[in-house]
Amino acid sequence: MRVSADFTVIPGAYAKKAPQENCVDGVPVVSFPFYVDDMRPDVHWLHWQLVDPDAIPVCGFEWIHWAVANVPVDALMYDFNDSHALAIPADFSRTLPSMIPEALQGRTSHAGALVGDVNPAVIMRYNGPTPPDRDHEYLLDVWGTADPLPGLGQGFWLNALYHAIRDYEGPVDQGGLAVTGRV
Repeated sequence: MRVSADFTVIPGAYAKKAPQENCVDGVPVVSFPFYVDDMRPDVHWLHWQLVDPDAIPVCGFEWIHWAVANVPVDALMYDFNDSHALAIPADFSRTLPSMIPEALQGRTSHAGALVGDVNPAVIMRYNGPTPPDRDHEYLLDVWGTADPLPGLGQGFWLNALYHAIRDYEGPVDQGGLAVTGRV
């Protein structure tokens, strides 16, 4: 599986420089677009995470920006420029509940006890990068499976996604992408 985007630095519209109308409680909530290509033919479901390992020295843990599970491949559109690449469109996180109700979004680090936010528009949706100290590298990891992952519900924690992928009994296709978020 190959994961790609039209950028290596996350555009400001999806990150720290997002216009106020694209923020909730000061958090950028419009997710960036990306593509998934070269999947195994038996992949029918996608799952992903967007995390910031460079947050560890800042807050003591890897920051979870987005977690998604059980997105059916047949509900996604192919990129018009590349008929083989599935396109995850901009603002997918906010449109996902109405577009694909069976898909799941997990909690972000804003939901954790150390931050304690409660607004579902922030704690269970994409959170754009807002690195406080320097440019950070963000990792987007995508997994593909033939079946939906069992045992997850809306608002799952990222470790539950890891366990579901680890315990999945079929083959798992995986790809990733590293992108930079600017201070």
